[in-house]
Amino acid sequence: MEVDRYLSRIGFEGPSGVPSLELLRSVHTCHLLSVPFEDLTVHSGGQVKLDLPALYDKVVNQRRGGFCFENNSLFYWLLTQLGFQTTVLSGQVKNSITCRYGPPFDHLIVMVNLEGKRWLCDVGFGAAGFSVPLSLDTYGPQVQGHRVYRVRRIDDVHFLEWQKEENRGEDGDWTEIYKFTLEPRRLEDFAEMCQYHQSSPSSIFFCKSLCTVLRPGGRVSYIGRRLITTTFPSEATGGGLETTTRELEDEEIPAVLAENFGIVLQSPLIPKDDTITPPPVVY
Repeated sequence: MEVDRYLSRIGFEGPSGVPSLELLRSVHTCHLLSVPFEDLTVHSGGQVKLDLPALYDKVVNQRRGGFCFENNSLFYWLLTQLGFQTTVLSGQVKNSITCRYGPPFDHLIVMVNLEGKRWLCDVGFGAAGFSVPLSLDTYGPQVQGHRVYRVRRIDDVHFLEWQKEENRGEDGDWTEIYKFTLEPRRLEDFAEMCQYHQSSPSSIFFCKSLCTVLRPGGRVSYIGRRLITTTFPSEATGGGLETTTRELEDEEIPAVLAENFGIVLQSPLIPKDDTITPPPVVY
């Protein structure tokens, strides 16, 4: 890994010689603003493998993105190179469509231990994701812009929750995003689930061609044959979330991906937006 080249890819400018919370927060947010969360390899004749040099080439040199196994594996490597004490963790996502949790090793996340405090990092989740690391040492609400998150714990299981695009305080309606434990994992532990997400009708990545990236004040997302632009609540928007959807013709999609995400695929994309099949096993 060429660390400086990686930092340039995510638009980070500043000192990176000493691990600090400020540095961690900055590279986390820069990553989300620069590297899309996408599964386009699956829908353009390719296959994702958890090989760090290959992922580095894809994201840094080819300026692509990836899903959680790719983006968070690479981010884990970057943080390690920057001198952070990092641990790979396994999560299980609660699907917002089927309302069921995925299997073990469904989601790869990263924990950082820094000056006696623990931080949850995730640059590979998508629309519901948090923009700066969350503290694992508090169970109260953690506000990020117009959103609020919390990490709830039952025995050894932690539950990441949010109030969607609202913040109604601690007594508001909390929705589970994923659950996880703090048991250390290895990257190779996720190989089977990486294949699952490329071949299972119960996986959103197999069922839908998608690409999304955070923007200052909003988000832009491609799904199937739609381009969705979201503007977050602010004084300028009158306090409400604004969303616009543009229907796409197949021949428009390559230009849309290049213009909005900086992605140029080497093979033709087959757009897909199928219904997700609920998993046969309840986790």
